[in-house]
Amino acid sequence: MILSPLKFLTLIVVLCIPGLAASTGKVAGDPLLNLSIEELMQITVVTASRQSQKLNQVPSAVFVITGEDIRRSGATSIPEALRMAPGVQVERSSTDKWAVSIRGFNGVYANKLQVLMDGRSIYNPLFAGVQWEQHDTLLEDIERIEVIRGPAAAVWGANAVNGVINIITKKAADTQGTLVTAGGGSFEHGFLGARYGGAINETTPFRLYAKGFTRGNTTSLTGANLDNQWHSARGGFRLDHTRGIDQFTLQGDIFYNSNGGTLDRSQLNLSSIPADSARGNNGGGNIRARWDRVYSDQSALMLQMYYDQSFDDFSFFGHSKTRSFDIDFQHRFTLFDRHSLTWGGNYRLYHNKVFHTELTQFTPSEQTLHQFSGFIRDDITLIPERLLFTLGTRLDHHHFTGLEVQPNARLMLTPNASNTIWLSISRAVRLPSRGERDVTTVVRQIQELPGFPVLPIPLLATMQGSDSFDSEKLIAYELGYRTQLTSQASLDVSGFINDYSSLRDFSFGALTSGAGLPGQLMVPIMLNNNAAALTYGVEVSADIRPTSQWRLQASYSYLNMDIKASELAKRFDPTTGGADKVAPQHRLSARSNYDFSERLQLDLWLRYVSNIAFYDIPDYVTMDARLAFKPSKGVELFLVGQNLFSQNHREFVSDTIPALPGFIPRGIYAGARWQF
Repeated sequence: MILSPLKFLTLIVVLCIPGLAASTGKVAGDPLLNLSIEELMQITVVTASRQSQKLNQVPSAVFVITGEDIRRSGATSIPEALRMAPGVQVERSSTDKWAVSIRGFNGVYANKLQVLMDGRSIYNPLFAGVQWEQHDTLLEDIERIEVIRGPAAAVWGANAVNGVINIITKKAADTQGTLVTAGGGSFEHGFLGARYGGAINETTPFRLYAKGFTRGNTTSLTGANLDNQWHSARGGFRLDHTRGIDQFTLQGDIFYNSNGGTLDRSQLNLSSIPADSARGNNGGGNIRARWDRVYSDQSALMLQMYYDQSFDDFSFFGHSKTRSFDIDFQHRFTLFDRHSLTWGGNYRLYHNKVFHTELTQFTPSEQTLHQFSGFIRDDITLIPERLLFTLGTRLDHHHFTGLEVQPNARLMLTPNASNTIWLSISRAVRLPSRGERDVTTVVRQIQELPGFPVLPIPLLATMQGSDSFDSEKLIAYELGYRTQLTSQASLDVSGFINDYSSLRDFSFGALTSGAGLPGQLMVPIMLNNNAAALTYGVEVSADIRPTSQWRLQASYSYLNMDIKASELAKRFDPTTGGADKVAPQHRLSARSNYDFSERLQLDLWLRYVSNIAFYDIPDYVTMDARLAFKPSKGVELFLVGQNLFSQNHREFVSDTIPALPGFIPRGIYAGARWQF
């Protein structure tokens, strides 16, 4: 039985009443609620500059989602947790698919966002984006997620155009002992996770983990089952070793997913596709090795290597195998007291093989790509503890486009310990994917062409890659202000203007007959770099501590986009030409974490998203709620309600595979966590 939102909230209130009498003083069980606002602003981040910095000393639009934030949100996946960050658009299109982007240009493969896990890039150059269903971990092992809004190409290289997300897991020493978590519910049918942390000796801790879950089907707009139930299994390990000033890390994961979907016959109705629904699977693994030598707070060396391998098999829509190898080096030191220099280099090899289907062909089917990078950054102290000037650049040489130069300049003024003002100007590029250079694929059926009457028979539109397709480019201007208003409140405001050029655009080619599809006329859609865009916006986040037991966090994001592209691209390319109608102009998030006692916690999360005109999705308001009870040390029982304000709502539509759009349902699940 599914509880209505009113009954659910009534149950929460009834359960919470006994805890009111016990609510006194600081709460020992919650490290975040025991931190003051000043201490929260001292949280360390590393993604903005590849070195440890206090949050209030970072001249970038940065937001940190802590592991405790994730636990109290009730999120069951990394994309869901990312909804907490301002400026980040997260929309779910099916059980296992999300569209995640920063400052616009969103899609299932959002191509202007670099994503890292412990500094390991999970951006897929085959389709230019992140396959979120393939990248996960035990959420209890995440220390924090650092979200950098705005270009970070001078630090992290090409494709870090609109931002960087870095998922940082805990050190093995911080995950000692045993943890077991399990539960299930209406949409989260069942989940189980386990971790064991031990030590080979005093300087070599390790952990092992495994997790699995089953999530239910979503339904179409007509109420039909979309057959996209998701089964997932994953496991991994981490080992850390310290010897003097040297630190070594060895870490690895393996995973397997089973997923599915239902074809939208109104977009693609071919006799070669025998069924409306299909199941598929993907899997793989990775291993990462890292060495750090820390001479002092201002001087260190880092060397990291990783290897990643995966496969993706989804019925008639494609089969692919990928392998990548990456080596990254960095050296940081001080010079003449006022200069903090960071320099380094990177090499990445990416090999992929795509098997032909009737709908998709890559030429060549197998290819190895190489990318070489070098970077340098100088933090120059103009006035000690008051004025900092940062200048840096990164040089990327890519297989497709040759040399790319991505400079950045930042200025940060800190008039006192409570206020920070910063501004920056940056250049960044997004590299072409194989899906834009080497592919011929059937994308949809069309009944009319611009300037022509309705056609007597539908044409098959095929996307034709082009060897001349070049990098997309951005010049970005940013301004930010971060302040601690009182000992109980802080505020962060960021504004930006982004000037894009050489964006992806479309044009029609000459009509042809389909060689593999006899009797079918085909019209090729040709890619070029003729589009441009000007976007601007503002992002605001606030953190308030009304009492020692209550924490409030709120964020608001505004985005305006002006796209200059062909009518064809505006109609058929939601990730670029139609991006202004895919990005909600307004997003609002408000969270409340309240501890009635050391044993009883109540968390509420309210969200508003304005309409998405491209897919005719109306604006919506929803709320998640979480009630947790700790009957004894190390044991937590929790009840979570997701999307409580309606039985279901729409969030997004697949812009890759022509799958039927669906509703995201309300969900209730319960679980337990035992740590000893």
